[in-house]
This record gives sequence, structure tokens and C-alpha cells, in this order.
Amino acid sequence: MLELLSPAGSVDALRAAVCNGADAVYLGVEAFNARHGAKNFKLDDLAEAVRYCHVRGVQVHLTLNTLVSDREMPEAAKTVAAAARAGVDAFIVQDLGMLALCRSIAPRVPLHASTQMSIHSLEGVREAAALGVSRVVLARELPQKDIAFICRNSPVEIEVFVHGALCMCYSGQCYMSSVIGRRSGNRGQCAQPCRLPYGFDRFEEKYPLSLKDNCLVQYVRELERLGVASVKIEGRMKRPEYVATATRIYREAIDTGSAGTESLRALRAAFSRQGFTQGYYLEKVSPEMFGTRVAEKEDKALLQAARASYENAEMQRVPVDFYAIVARGQNVMLAVQDDLGNVCKTQGAPAQDAVSRELTQEELTARLQKTGGTPYLCRTVRCVLERGLSVSAAELNRLRREVLMQLSAVRGRRSEPELGAYSEPARVPGSKNPPLLTISVRKTSQVTARLLALKPAVLYVPLSEILAQPESYRALAGRQTVAAILPRVVRDDEMPGFLSSLGRLPALGIRRVLTGNLGQIPAAQSRGLEVAGDFGLNLYNSRAMQQMHARGLVSATASFEMTLPQIRDLSKPLPTEAIVYGRLPLMLTEHCLMKNRAGICACETDSTKLVDRIGEEFRVVRDCGTCRSVLLNGKKLYLLDKKDELRRLGLWAVRLSFTTENPAEIDGVLAAWRGEAHFDPGACTRGLYLRGVE
Repeated sequence: MLELLSPAGSVDALRAAVCNGADAVYLGVEAFNARHGAKNFKLDDLAEAVRYCHVRGVQVHLTLNTLVSDREMPEAAKTVAAAARAGVDAFIVQDLGMLALCRSIAPRVPLHASTQMSIHSLEGVREAAALGVSRVVLARELPQKDIAFICRNSPVEIEVFVHGALCMCYSGQCYMSSVIGRRSGNRGQCAQPCRLPYGFDRFEEKYPLSLKDNCLVQYVRELERLGVASVKIEGRMKRPEYVATATRIYREAIDTGSAGTESLRALRAAFSRQGFTQGYYLEKVSPEMFGTRVAEKEDKALLQAARASYENAEMQRVPVDFYAIVARGQNVMLAVQDDLGNVCKTQGAPAQDAVSRELTQEELTARLQKTGGTPYLCRTVRCVLERGLSVSAAELNRLRREVLMQLSAVRGRRSEPELGAYSEPARVPGSKNPPLLTISVRKTSQVTARLLALKPAVLYVPLSEILAQPESYRALAGRQTVAAILPRVVRDDEMPGFLSSLGRLPALGIRRVLTGNLGQIPAAQSRGLEVAGDFGLNLYNSRAMQQMHARGLVSATASFEMTLPQIRDLSKPLPTEAIVYGRLPLMLTEHCLMKNRAGICACETDSTKLVDRIGEEFRVVRDCGTCRSVLLNGKKLYLLDKKDELRRLGLWAVRLSFTTENPAEIDGVLAAWRGEAHFDPGACTRGLYLRGVE
């Protein structure tokens, strides 16, 4: 049975979801969830919210889907334990360290991999399953055929977003809000800079990063046939009327298999950005997918009906069966059984001899069927009723209310969870030696003679560049450690070619790859390659580092959303590097922004840039030979003048990341690294290493 999962950003939204047919809700508490701007729930109130849902047969999934620092881990452990005691049915997690923490503190509570984990392939699903998750929320960019393939082969449940806001960037790979404003999307503080106007090459009132909302209401039955376990509505920041409307319409679509024009009109009236899109699902990725929120006249009747659905009504959604015995000389007996097999019993005073009218089976059934105002729907009434007896309507009503109150108490009862004790992870000190130098480039033309003369510990080069000039890199690999940078997204239909490409590397003398996605780890290791972890893995704490050490990585890149003291205090069970120079990647998009601009793909050029209202320029490049776009920061990260501070961090290496620089600019940066480095605040930034994120 396909689960309908609805957002609950507040108490009213929770009621709106439940009263309109949600099978499960997802919600957050004050901390550690990706929607800090929602009202959310206080931890002390979570147990009552869970009880309310469980009485009505609705599951509660708690969002713990942010990156968590080492210093926050003890408080996170308390939250996990309290949530387990409250009876939540699942934790939704992004952070690999948080995943490990949940397993140790509340091992019986299922774990769901958040869409923030950027899982978009079967190998990614399998890798998440190996880490202990029982459900994976797929990236929203996946088309129908990819979802079908994953569902056919997945070892765990698959969840798909079907309605609501679409981020321009692959979830978990967006750093735009944090780098330009310290409000990290990976920490639940996204300021949504993608919804602002930009122009190509000069500022214009255009919105090239603002997608319309997703709407797959017409495809929910198809998703069920594909094997999807749960369909999810986005919207913890939206008002309860939206939650009520979207939940009701998707409930009807699941139950009846249809969604007419009126349903689509109601969804648009509840919230849209100039309509909806199915572009990703139908593989029609185009400029038609873009839209903005515009002021529209409110449909007051729709909003009023939506409010009434949860303010003044109780959805009768739990089927129950009544059993009654009315016999002469004994107390009236009444029992109720729910769909879970719970049985509750009560009894009243003995029935009286009828004076004017005897109790009939029809009247008894009618009395017990009056369950309005409760979550229960009478399915059957079975009774043993002797003739000639009378029981007052008030007594039958009392017995019905009493037995249903007992049932609610049973359904809302929490069992004591199995909890583990919190312990600090083992602290593994980093290198005591000065960090080595690693260098990454985007193009072979950036590999200058001065760069090679520096003999970096590792030279990172995109896989596509290596395979374009294999003999050159075969010769270079004989003198210099070269590692292939893998594209952060490799979908299942791209996997055969990707694996073939990986298989060519050992013959070139290249035995290491750099990856920012979980799903690529087993693919590379299966080809006998060493795997180094890149920034896209979002390694933000010591537990996450331990996870990757256990998985066999040979090195890791600390998240550039960390501060220098956080990196210093990070346990380093495997060699750790940090990016100290370059244009930081702000977004990774399925859309080719160059194609969206001109109608033709011009990925090979680096001439495209977006310009915001204050004149900041964001260069657009393609991701490692693919037709996906990477939006780069306008200012370059620059810590070349901080060598003394970098030496104290315990790092194995520091990385210079060259993206749009020409050879002359690269040689200038290398000269600054070796000699007198000067920080220019007009052209450069310290990133988040000194400022931190919220």
C-alpha cells in the first residue's frame, strides 16, 4: 500500500495532514532539522504529537536532516533518545555522523536517508542500506525510468517527493546560501538565494534559478506500480491550509487513481509558482520548468474549507468492530477491536425488561455506529441480544464512548525503547607535520610546468580530461600521483559507461579517484581503485570521518562549511585535507544553464556567468565533462597567507582548486603560495573558515 507522507511544520499543520488522510507525517523539533524557519515542535510536546498520530493510525517521522558539529553531538544524542521515548517511527537523516549516532542511541528506530544525502542511483541506495537505513528518499531530479530501475533492485524502501518546491541544486550539494550569507542549507537555514533575480552577464529581472513547484498527482498510481513505498509532499514552511488541500487531493488520487482539473486548480490556489512542472519525472528538462511566486487573489472558499477540515472535524479513519452482549440477568457487555487487533472491553448495568419497546438489533447497531467526532469508523456490529429487554440510549452511548476512550489509550501507549548510552568517539590526532599540497584542475591546459615543478602530493584531474588525453596522463602518472575527479552525479543509465571509464584508469597508472557521492565508492573500489572523499560527502564531524574510514576511503576532505577550529578539533582517522584556495562550488544543477540561456549547449566554454542585483558575478562551468552545471562563487577562497594557522590543524594536505583560472593566473597563485601571499578582500574571501555558518 502506497504511503502518503505529509509535512507538519506546526500543530495545526499536523492536524491538517492527519484529518485529510495522511498515512504518515514528517516534522522537526527545535534543532537539527532542515527547516529551522518552520514553527516546529518543542521536544517536550513531541510525545503528545506522536500519541495524537498513533491513535489515528498515522506514523511520525522525525527530521534530523542537518549537518551536526562535534560540539552539538551530546545535545543531538539527547534529542534522539527523547524522540525514541516519545515513540517516533523513524528518523530522517542527512549527516553520516548523525546516522551513526542514531544507530548507537536508538538502534530500534528505523533510519531514512534524507534527500539531502544526494542519492540518485541504485549504488547509492545500496551504500545507504549498508550503512543501516531502511528507506531512501531519492533525489528529486530523477525521471520515471530511473525510479523504476531503482525500485526493482533496491534492498530497502524508496520514497519519492511528488509535490512542492524544487531546489535548483541537487539537495545536499547547495552551498550558495551559506557561502554568500552564512545561512547554510545543510544546517536548516537556507535563505533561498535561488529565488532572487539574476541576469546572464549583466543583471536583469530574470529568475534563472527559480523552478516551479513539482506536481505528480496524476502519476501516484504509476509510482505505486513502480514499487515506490512512500510519496512525499513538501511544505513544512507552508501554512496548514496548504497541507490540508495537498493532502486531501493526493489522498483522493491514491484511493481513486484520478486527479481532475478541479484538483489541479485547488492545488494551484493553495500554492504555486506560476503553475507546476513534471519536467524531471517526464525527462523534459527545459526552461519551461521555471517560475516565480506571484501575488494571486486568494480563494477564500477553498481556504475556509481547508481550515474547517481540521479545525471542526475529525476524520473517521480507523476501522473498528463492536461486539455486544445484552442478556437477561447480567451486565451489558461491550467490546471493540481495531485494525491492529487491540481489544477493549467494558460493561454496564443489567438490561431491564422492556415496558413499551424492546431493544432491537437495528437500534443497537445504529447506536454503536455513532462514532462521529472520534477517529473511529464502525465497520461491523456483532451482538447477542435477548428479546424483551431494554437499554437506554444514554447507557449505550456511554458504553460506546468509554470503550473507545480505552482504545485510544491503548493505541497511544508508548513502549519503553531500547536506548544506548552516549559516548564520545575515539579521538585520532591528525598529522603533526606541515600539510602537503594537493592541486585540482578542471582542464588539462591548467597543468602548467610550474605546477608540476611543485610536485603536489596529488594532482586531481577530471576523469573526462584524463580519458581525452590518455597517453599524456599515462606519462604524467609515472612521475606524479594523479587522481581522477569523478562527476558528483552518475545516474543509473550512465553507470555502464562510467564503470568502463573507471576500468581504463589502472592501465594508465592512475589508481585513485576523488568522489563526492556515496554511490560511487563501491563502483570505484570494484575496479581496484583507491577512493578519496571530496567535499560533496559533507564530512562535518568526527563520527562522519569514522564512517568513511570504516568504508575504506584513503583520505577525506573536510567540509568547507566548518571553521578552522572545528577542523583542528576534528578526529582524523584517515588523512584529511581542506580546500584553501579557489572558487567554491555553490550549486550543482541537473539543468545546463548555458543551454537554458541560449537554447544550445555551450558547456565547453567558461564564458557564462550570472550577475545578481549588487553586481556580484557567479561563473557557470560544467561538472567534470557532463552537461550538468556548477555555479561558482564570485570571490575566490584565499588562505594562502594563513600557512602558520593551517599547520596547526592536523591536516594531511591543503588543496588549491583551480576552476576558471588561465595558466598565467595559476602560475601567479603558485608563486604566491611559495612566496609573498597577499589577501585582497575585494576579489577574495576567507569563506566560512573564520565566520562559520548559522
